[in-house]
Amino acid sequence: MGFTCIYIATTWLLLTHILLLIIVVSEANKKVPAVIVFGDSSVDSGNNNEIGTVLKSNFRPYGRDFEGGNPTGRFCNGRVPPDFIAEAFGVKSAIPAYLDPAYSIKDFATGVCFASAGTGYDNATAQVLNVMPMWKELENYKEYQAKLRGYVGVEKANEIIREALYLMSLGTNDFLENYYILPTTRFHFTVSQYQDFLLGIAENFVKELYKLGARKISITGLVPMGCLPLERAANIFGDHACNEEYNNVALGFNKKLDRLISKLNRKLPQLKVVSANAYDIVNDIITRPSAYGYEVVEKACCSTGTFEMSYLCSDKNPLTCPDANKYVFWDAFHPTEKTNRIVSDYLIPKLLANFR
Repeated sequence: MGFTCIYIATTWLLLTHILLLIIVVSEANKKVPAVIVFGDSSVDSGNNNEIGTVLKSNFRPYGRDFEGGNPTGRFCNGRVPPDFIAEAFGVKSAIPAYLDPAYSIKDFATGVCFASAGTGYDNATAQVLNVMPMWKELENYKEYQAKLRGYVGVEKANEIIREALYLMSLGTNDFLENYYILPTTRFHFTVSQYQDFLLGIAENFVKELYKLGARKISITGLVPMGCLPLERAANIFGDHACNEEYNNVALGFNKKLDRLISKLNRKLPQLKVVSANAYDIVNDIITRPSAYGYEVVEKACCSTGTFEMSYLCSDKNPLTCPDANKYVFWDAFHPTEKTNRIVSDYLIPKLLANFR
C-alpha cells in the first residue's frame, strides 16, 4: 500500500513536471505575441478605406480570393505578406487595419496594421494622393499603446510591445510617385541624396519605435520596381522591358539600408533589426516565372494589366483574368496573393531564426 502511494505520488510529480515543461517550451516558442505593421500598399490591410483618398481597394475584384471572397482594402486578390508572416509565428492568419471599425483593441492586441497605401518615408509622397504620412502612422501607434495598456494592463502591454514583431515595408512610392514624378524633388536631390534623405527618415522612425518600447523590427527594402507592369508599359522606347535605371536605384537603396540596419543594431542596446530584402526572390520570379508556375509576368491580372489599379481595376472589366495564380502581378503595381506567399515563404525562415 505504501509503495503504491509512493509510486502514484512520484508519477504525479513527474507528470506535473512534464506538463510544466511543455507549458514553458510552448511559451518559449511564442516569443512574438503580436505583429505590428507600418508602411504602404504592400502591407496595408484596409486603413485607406477610412480616409479621404481616391487610393482604395475595398471593392471587387480586390479580395476575390481572400477568405469569404470579400474585398478588405488589401491591394491584392487575397492576403499580403504580414498575414503570412503572422500566421507563421502562430499569431493570426490576417492582420486587421487599425482604422477598420469592425475591429477593436481585443483584435489589435495580437496584431495590427497602421500602413497606408500610397505613403512613403517622405511626407511629400503621402501628399500626392492624400494618404497617411508615416508620422500619422506613428501617432496612431501611440494611441494604440494607450488602448492596449487600458485593455490588458500596463505590465502585460509593455511585454507585448517589447516582444512584438514590427514590420516596416515602404519606399517604392517615394521614387515612383514622388521623385520621378515631381520636378521639385528632383530639383532638390540627386538620386543618391534622396536615398540618403529617405534613410535618414527611416533611421529616425526606428529610433522613435525604440523609445516607445519596440525591440524586434524587420525592414523590407525595395523590389525590382522597374519591372512593375506600370513601369514596363511606360517604357515605350525600351520595348516595354524592365526599367533597369529604376532597378539599379532599388539595389543602391537596399545596400544603404543594410548599412543603416547594421548601425542601428550597434548603437541601440537590446534592439534587433533585420533586413527583409525581397529583391532577389522577386527578381528571380520575374526572370524565371515558369519555374514558379507562372504564365504571365509582363502584365497584371486585372483589366488590361498595364496601368490599372484602385478604381481602374474594375470587376466589370471582361479582360480581368479568371486565374490570378498564373500571374505574378495582380494589378499594375501590386503582386498576386501567390507571389506574396512565395516572397513571404522566402523571408519567414530568416525572421523565425532571429525572432523566435
